[in-house]
Amino acid sequence: NPMKPSSNLDADKPQVTGQVLFRQSYPNGKLEALFDLNGFPSGSNQSGRAIHIHKLGDLSNSCDSTGGHYNPFNVNHPRHPGDFGNFYAKEGKIRKYKPNLLATLFGPYSIMGRSIVIHEQEDDMGKGNNKASLENGNAGRRLACCVIGISQNRYSPCN
Repeated sequence: NPMKPSSNLDADKPQVTGQVLFRQSYPNGKLEALFDLNGFPSGSNQSGRAIHIHKLGDLSNSCDSTGGHYNPFNVNHPRHPGDFGNFYAKEGKIRKYKPNLLATLFGPYSIMGRSIVIHEQEDDMGKGNNKASLENGNAGRRLACCVIGISQNRYSPCN
């Protein structure tokens, strides 16, 4: 599924599109991700955007039906397997390679079929001194999302 802007957003919010590609060569190998996203405001002084894996691959109510963060070990944010931190757009785009991620494509804790959500605000990395900070980093509304699937090449796409 393509990375699509949330249909529940106001028209003045960024319309984010693009893809996230995952690669993991073997079950105990490190997961890598390539983020290729477009549609962010292009002005200077842009704050970071939080990107997380959410537990459900359910887009029936756009990005709002993807559930909370994927948190199989019941730990506080930002130690969930899909807490990727903050990304900064340059000229309206995010192009970022991230190696050595905590998530996996294999076994009972696989992220396959789950979703990636791009948030409107910066992740406070669990330092916001409130309950939401330890659950989701106070990252705000959901701008765009997609479901993690399987492709024929060496990457698993969310595109």
